Amino acid sequence: MANPYGALFAAPGARAFSAAGFVARMPLSMTGIGLITMLSELRGQYGTAGAVAATFTLSMAFVGPQISRLVDRYGQRRVLPPATAVSVVALGLLLLCAHYGAPVWTLFVLAALAGCMPSMAAMVRARWTELYRSSPSLHTAYALEAVVEDVTFIVGPVLSVLLCTALFPEAGPLIAAALLAVGVALFVVQRGTEPPVRPRARESGGSALRDGPLLVLVLTLLAGGTIVGTVDVVSVAFADEQGRPGATGAILAVYAVGSCAAGLAFGAVTPRMPLPRLLVCSVLGTAATTLPFLLVNGVLGLMVAVFFAGVFFSPTMITIMNLIERTVPAHRLTEGMTWATTGLAAGVAAGSSLSGVMIDAHGPRGGFAVAITAGAGAAVLAVLGYRPLTRAMGLASGPDVVLASGLEVASDGAVDPGPGVASGVTAAAGPDVVLASGPEVASGVVLASGLGAASDGASTPGPEVASASGPEVGSGVASNPGPEVASASGPDVAPAAPPAAPADDARCVTG
Repeated sequence: MANPYGALFAAPGARAFSAAGFVARMPLSMTGIGLITMLSELRGQYGTAGAVAATFTLSMAFVGPQISRLVDRYGQRRVLPPATAVSVVALGLLLLCAHYGAPVWTLFVLAALAGCMPSMAAMVRARWTELYRSSPSLHTAYALEAVVEDVTFIVGPVLSVLLCTALFPEAGPLIAAALLAVGVALFVVQRGTEPPVRPRARESGGSALRDGPLLVLVLTLLAGGTIVGTVDVVSVAFADEQGRPGATGAILAVYAVGSCAAGLAFGAVTPRMPLPRLLVCSVLGTAATTLPFLLVNGVLGLMVAVFFAGVFFSPTMITIMNLIERTVPAHRLTEGMTWATTGLAAGVAAGSSLSGVMIDAHGPRGGFAVAITAGAGAAVLAVLGYRPLTRAMGLASGPDVVLASGLEVASDGAVDPGPGVASGVTAAAGPDVVLASGPEVASGVVLASGLGAASDGASTPGPEVASASGPEVGSGVASNPGPEVASASGPDVAPAAPPAAPADDARCVTG
């Protein structure tokens, strides 16, 4: 049986951008904990250290999606280098200020600027999407990325703390900044795999997060990340309580093995279940695996519990990324994926913070309560989001969309209502769109970018629609079962022309 992961790298440039992306994404998990370790050692102020790290995390959560929005608009090569330069320079100045005892406010300002760090996980996924769009290999690529995500969030913090404690306090953030600069430089020079900029007829203002399905997915990852952050902190506290502090590494390793093994196995098969239903099942499984935490009474029991908790995490992450690819318009894909990784990172930070407070107040079992609550919240979100996600999937895969007279479709998939047409009608990127003069139409006629609809149902080619003779149908509606709509040697189609025999997936019904 062929190795599906080996087949991924058959595409030219896949190995190179994946390797460079791995180097460039390590700083995301290294910087926050590195700042805490550095400042606590240099100044002995854990409160200040935590607040500076939180400033960095919040800045990255806000700025990261904005950087990705610019990437969607201008391309990776033009946006990533300046954004990376701001982050690297700010981190360097922050280290100097910490080392030489600069005022505390300078640390917060520079930590906020360092949050300009781009989401390299989203950039890598965008390249995989461009290579394998509409192919089963894309599911495998997302699985690989979920495993890489696990590895970076496991290895990154440990490496950063080790550098700070074994070398000098600033070593962790310093190496993180160097990895970011080198990784991004190696990444952007590979132009052959860079996704093209998707043109749009007009700006569709606002954040992609305003879309209901994407918000559900990001919040679900926020809850999942909270479980991950809780497991990290509770493992330390529980091992200490049991008198076996050295077992912390083994506990976290078992959690990582469960997640990575499940992710690799899940990516090697093609799921038959619809993605929204698969999300509900995986999230319910994640929530259920947090309940045994309350029953553990030893290190071995906790290792078994975290292993099964990890088994459901990667499949959930993979499913969410697949849903984002299917429901977010192509010209906003990088931003959508960045919101997902931001939600995960914010959840990890929130889980670490909340579980620490609960452990101080109630011991390790107080931390377990945070994980159980987060699991329940994720389950509720997945169930509530099932119908919106199903509807969004239906639009993206080509449902019947009726456009009354006076509508025109922009290249980004948005529908602008014309005179006498109610607002609020939208068409997701890629559906079959029908223009007709009557109230009942069937699906199958694709409206190309820039095509307008006249009030009599005739098609008027926009700037991207070629004029050529082709099939004709009655009532002035031009049909073409292919991806573009051609006008019949003129702006309007003669109503007297006999209708062409419709293809299996295309028919026009006049009013």
